[in-house]
Amino acid sequence: MNVLIKLLGLVVGMGAGIAANKTLEAIWSKSTGKPAPKDATNLEDSLPGVVLFSLAGGAAGAVIHVLTQRATKKALTKLQETADEV
Repeated sequence: MNVLIKLLGLVVGMGAGIAANKTLEAIWSKSTGKPAPKDATNLEDSLPGVVLFSLAGGAAGAVIHVLTQRATKKALTKLQETADEV
């Protein structure tokens, strides 16, 4: 059961990461009027824009990682407490 919860945490984290990336891209496009810079080597995108988008994406990824890790740990703790009661 622990493996199942860990796999579920992995899947939820991946899904949340994909959703956050799509949301960030939509916000970027709406606020700048340009598509999100996906290729850092594209010289047509401004360097400050690429750096800002990278920082925002990294921050979102870090927050999602922490939240999914905590939720997985909480679920495992609850599962162990429930198993001890039985």
